[in-house]
Amino acid sequence: MPDLILGIESSCDETAAAVVCSDRGILSSVVASQIATHCKYGGVVPELASREHLRAIVPVVREALERAGAGFDSLSAVAVTEGPGLVGSLLVGLTFAKAVSAARALPLIGVNHIEGHIHAVLIESRAAGAIVQFPALALVASGGHTHLFELPEEGRYRLMGKTRDDAAGEAFDKVAKLLGFGYPGGPVLDALAPHGDANAVRLPFSKMKGNALDFSFSGLKTAMLRWVQARGMDDEIAARRAVLRSSEHLSIEEWLAATPATTLNAIAAFQRVVIEELLRRLDRAAEESGAQAIIVSGGVACNQGLRRAATAGRFPCPVYFPTPGLSTDNAAMIAAAALGKFSRGEFADLTLKAKAGLTLA
Repeated sequence: MPDLILGIESSCDETAAAVVCSDRGILSSVVASQIATHCKYGGVVPELASREHLRAIVPVVREALERAGAGFDSLSAVAVTEGPGLVGSLLVGLTFAKAVSAARALPLIGVNHIEGHIHAVLIESRAAGAIVQFPALALVASGGHTHLFELPEEGRYRLMGKTRDDAAGEAFDKVAKLLGFGYPGGPVLDALAPHGDANAVRLPFSKMKGNALDFSFSGLKTAMLRWVQARGMDDEIAARRAVLRSSEHLSIEEWLAATPATTLNAIAAFQRVVIEELLRRLDRAAEESGAQAIIVSGGVACNQGLRRAATAGRFPCPVYFPTPGLSTDNAAMIAAAALGKFSRGEFADLTLKAKAGLTLA
């Protein structure tokens, strides 16, 4: 009989549940977003995130089971994100998973959120018949994480580099907020960047001491702040914020109409530097490790500029991205990561705790 695993993810601001089968792949994946709740505050408010998870967890799990044509009685195990993430948010998913485990006598599997992002690529590549070869590299870039791992084989991880300050996705969102594009602003900058001249504005690359594979985006973010301050852009930014208040969903044409060419150039330059910072480290890590494949996952993997640059023949090995739905936080990746743990009997008990700073390697 194939194994059927219910995955639950609630590490930040998305409540997600999914059902994954050991021989049929992803049977369902349901995500309840909290963007409408947090956008007015310019970022995720932890207390509100926890409250929204409490409201959403039951209907989200129910819908995931219904879409998969499964019931609690047909499950082999329940998997849940144990960290890293916001403690209050993690506790909602963890408590629900424990309740299901205890009530249905199902094995409980704790999963590292970052490992889940890597498995989002692995499960989709298998379904497509494109098996990822090892050793591999994995870049996990999102609003909360920028980590670079070497994978000698599936399930083994060696941390090669990580951000020393802002994560890549966080830098996108903070610069978008600075320019008056609201939250989350990363997708807006990505859509606007092709309309600017990336060479018209000079922005700095990070200069790292110590581990050359570490990342830093705080200097770039500060350079953007100085660029804005030097041009007295208060009226332009205020006008964009007014446009944003007038409509929850703006088209790219509306954003272009509200953004002068000079600002578009700065956005293009900012995105080019972020992408180059990521890819330069992948270049170096690939050379050092002899990687046979590169995995790029996490919310920043949705960035079209990054996808184009990474798959344009720059690397001597295949580069794998998840589909957009599995790039951002979801529970299918958590259940996928749990499949191997289930086969190895790596189960947790009801003392499993939420770990905000959980590391993978």
